[in-house]
Amino acid sequence: MPSGTGLDLFGKEFPTRTFDVGIAEQHAVTFAAGMATEGYKPFCAIYSTFLQRAYDQVVHDVALQNLPVRFALDRAGLVGADGPTHAGAFDIAYLACLPNMVVMAASDEAELVHMVATAAAYEDGPIAFRYPRGEGVGVDMPERGVPLPIGKGRIVREGSRVALLSLGTRLAEALKAAEELEARGLPTTVADARFAKPLDLELILGLARTHEVLITIEEGSVGGFGSWVLQALSDHGALDGGLKVRAMTLPDAYQDHDKPERMYADAGLDAAGIVEKALSTLGPASADARSAPRRAG
Repeated sequence: MPSGTGLDLFGKEFPTRTFDVGIAEQHAVTFAAGMATEGYKPFCAIYSTFLQRAYDQVVHDVALQNLPVRFALDRAGLVGADGPTHAGAFDIAYLACLPNMVVMAASDEAELVHMVATAAAYEDGPIAFRYPRGEGVGVDMPERGVPLPIGKGRIVREGSRVALLSLGTRLAEALKAAEELEARGLPTTVADARFAKPLDLELILGLARTHEVLITIEEGSVGGFGSWVLQALSDHGALDGGLKVRAMTLPDAYQDHDKPERMYADAGLDAAGIVEKALSTLGPASADARSAPRRAG
């Protein structure tokens, strides 16, 4: 799959450092593990949905051995016309549950550059970064990637009532939703988690302490990032008070092919769906906000 993953471009530049194993994903993972044992820095580029075929090798040959294999997970999230066979819905859930694994999700193309640099620099065990099919959002690109602190997210926008904690490229929709909520009188924080594992506990617990509502948003199945956040909140007693928490994920179903934007709207993971989730979570307290005029434009 060199053209599908973009490795054909790398292969032209570095032909002796590129290995095409066809669609033998199991071999690709074990091959990468073997190289890692010899001090190489293997990047194993496979579509998210097809890494499932090599899950036994990911578990036993990589994670159990704590080998620094870098997994580049292409086609993460919904993929449009390729349909449910190619949708990368499950990788957060099936990778984050493995000891030693680090899991990142890029919110835009610049963040992806930094995550590639992070993976290259990371030597303490396996690490994965997921990114979607399609174009970026048009942000300025860095000249070089800078390794990110492992397990640290970032605050993108600050508010006081609602907190949107996004993992991956739903960040742009979360920011649109925050503008809409702000126009309705609901100051909204937006955070980019960056890491599904390890979690940024300082960030998450801080959001929990200072907001009425905390909503996680991810382009993945039930059992992924939101589940880890809920577990962390439970472990630290953050659910014992009045905090309202909701996890927004892909539906527990195989979605038929369509344009990605329509698929995400159907899943409730667009700006309108996020706004509705925030308002419904606030309940009667949001009645005035529901009836408030929307921001023009």
